[in-house]
Amino acid sequence: MKLTVYNEIVQMMHTYKSRDSLPLIAEKFPGVSVNALGSIFSQDYQKKMRKTHYIHYSSDATSHYYDRFALGMQAGEKNILIGMSDELDLSPALLGRIILERHLSATKYEGELPPKSVVTQYMKEPSLIEDPQLAIEIHQCILGDDHYGPLCDSIKHSIGHEYEFKLNHILDRLGLAYIGEDQMRAKGYDKTPDVKLEVPIAVDGRVVNWIESKASFGDEHSHKGYLKEQFWSYWNRFGPGMVIYWFGFIDELDVNQDKGIILRDHFPDHIVKMDPSIK
Repeated sequence: MKLTVYNEIVQMMHTYKSRDSLPLIAEKFPGVSVNALGSIFSQDYQKKMRKTHYIHYSSDATSHYYDRFALGMQAGEKNILIGMSDELDLSPALLGRIILERHLSATKYEGELPPKSVVTQYMKEPSLIEDPQLAIEIHQCILGDDHYGPLCDSIKHSIGHEYEFKLNHILDRLGLAYIGEDQMRAKGYDKTPDVKLEVPIAVDGRVVNWIESKASFGDEHSHKGYLKEQFWSYWNRFGPGMVIYWFGFIDELDVNQDKGIILRDHFPDHIVKMDPSIK
């Protein structure tokens, strides 16, 4: 996908501001898959939440949100946090976490912030929250937010496994020998791609020693982070490799082919197998 097309799609998403708009956007961009549009929407949403995080986590803001929530609880209102998140244009899961932190601070930690690990545990298992109405509100926030928070993490984890399985199935069908992350970690590697080929292949005349599977769209922000945290580490340990962004990527990001990292949106149809008997 060209950068200009990507920018047009994001601009349309900013105009509609809802995941329900994806079918409309898909009509204008028939060559872009729904999976790609969904991934772009989620990535853009998460970037927005990170940019505005400090505003919502200020002392004044969290106090105001908690007071509004407490008044609603006293009045017997329902679906308070979901309604507030819509008004604030804030992730329901993030708002739920803010309210939960304030509640625990007031009821269990004598005004001090609770440990992040405790808050995370309650967010993953709202049934552990002693206040039943708060537990229901937090549960609604989690279920109502597929772009941020525990549900989003679970979805990404599940889809990631699905596409890793797809990659392994392709490699098995082609008869390519490889080892996975668990085997590499057992050998002492701390930075491991999804697949390390036992015998390299060639893709468009370029050697590939490892393959990384990404069940997402490759935008500039995510790709830059992956290069820094993962891909160059793989290159240092195993040599040149290939990244598959199954939901597509911005074409202009594929600039490191000569340095040993190529990008694809599917497993290549044509590869050259190297003869292991050749020394």
